Amino acid sequence: MGGWAGPGSSGAGPGSDGPGRGCGLRPYRSRRGRDRGTTTPLAGAKRRAGNSSRLPVVGCYADKTGAPGGRQEHVDDRTTVGGAAPPPPRGGAATAPTPAPPARGAFVFSAADEERRRGVRRMKATATGLLILVSLVYVLATWARDADAGAWAGYVAAAAEAGMVGALADWFAVTALFRRPLGLPIPHTAIIPTKKDQLGVSLGEFVGENFLSSDVVRARLHSLGIGGRLGTWLAEPAHADRVTAELATALRGALTVLRDSDVQAVVGEAITRRAETAEIAPGIGKTLERVVADGGHHRAVDLVCAKAHDWLVTHGESVMDAVQGGAPGWTPRFVDRKIGDRVYKELLRFVTEMRDMPQHPARGAVDRFLTDFAADLQTDTDTRARVERLKSELLARGEIQDVIASAWTAIRSLIISAAEDEQSELRLRVRSSLMSLGARLATDGRLQGKVEGWIEGAVVYVVTNYRTEITSLITDTVAGWDAEHTSRKIEAHIGRDLQFIRINGTVVGALAGLLIYTVSRAFGA
Repeated sequence: MGGWAGPGSSGAGPGSDGPGRGCGLRPYRSRRGRDRGTTTPLAGAKRRAGNSSRLPVVGCYADKTGAPGGRQEHVDDRTTVGGAAPPPPRGGAATAPTPAPPARGAFVFSAADEERRRGVRRMKATATGLLILVSLVYVLATWARDADAGAWAGYVAAAAEAGMVGALADWFAVTALFRRPLGLPIPHTAIIPTKKDQLGVSLGEFVGENFLSSDVVRARLHSLGIGGRLGTWLAEPAHADRVTAELATALRGALTVLRDSDVQAVVGEAITRRAETAEIAPGIGKTLERVVADGGHHRAVDLVCAKAHDWLVTHGESVMDAVQGGAPGWTPRFVDRKIGDRVYKELLRFVTEMRDMPQHPARGAVDRFLTDFAADLQTDTDTRARVERLKSELLARGEIQDVIASAWTAIRSLIISAAEDEQSELRLRVRSSLMSLGARLATDGRLQGKVEGWIEGAVVYVVTNYRTEITSLITDTVAGWDAEHTSRKIEAHIGRDLQFIRINGTVVGALAGLLIYTVSRAFGA
């Protein structure tokens, strides 16, 4: 059976960082229950860490037979720290051990943290040195008092004795925050490691009650004067450019994430549903009425007459063939030819006169027709119903649906290109609007009040309805921290100041002891 070798963990004195961390040996028992030798896992380190995965992986080597010089067997123990590096594999080159990744929730000490820890160690040494100094003074003063060196020896001994008591008491108090003094299981010590989760809950409740209340948030936001500050900030061209660029980036990102097929379906359905539910005949009638009253339709009539004239000039044979084709079969062909020629010439004359004469009677007839049609679209039930049926038939056609769906692609491309171009009309207008808003916001107290009210309402709504979620972020984060690393991290930040408590305790204790001794001597005690 393997024997025991090496000392165990030693206690920690006032000047140490904590209990000793020596690696004690214990028998290694195989799966069959036989003692296979000794290994060197730190059971104490395992208990302190609470999770063996938080410590680096170091293999411990044990003599398989328990005798010196025997064959070594590697035992993978993930809680062993501080042991010797394992020998290289037989017949192979030595390989550097791979460091274990930081455990979840564990802190990584930065260079600044290491500097703080060195400062803490220096102050610990100073406070401990002062304790040793007053202890030596006490010993010498007691010896001098017993040797009848004079009354002063009693005063010095009393001051030194009280200084030692104060130094030890404050050392205990400071050490008990982070670890168990001397490694002793004294109740209510190692406060931070053992009460970490409770401290996180208390911190979350404190923040929720004192910082996330509606009155506190509203008063704080009101005192900041966000409206005026925001206006002054936005009025600066550089700041307006920055906000415009951020908005453009956000817009591009949003449009890139959206799938065209989904958006096209939504846009197409929305447009179709809106068009089906909205009655378009009255609107068309009002628009047509205004166009006719302003004479805007004359250009359309001019265009139609010009196109009709050009077509007749180039397609005269077609007109005459059409007339001849509709003539009775018993009429002679030359008669049909003459009739067709006469019809063509009269038609061409009519179109030419209508094109060239703004006051042509046919144009007046067109004006009256359009005026009556505009009125019927607004008032005649039958005409409106016929327009609605025509609208439904058009919307049901696949070609119209394709046009509606493709509208999103065109709009998306236009928006993205405008957002990417710094000189586009979109970005220039947004920039100008932001600067204009900033100028108004900086000077208009009423607008400032509105903006501040909106901001206050939004923030108060968030902290009121999501207070539990916000505070749980604190409690859950603290709960996920490793207790030992948390204690070391906090000690690195405040430990130096805490060591001044030890120094002050030594000084104040000495002064208190001197005062008590003096008063006692004065009253003859």
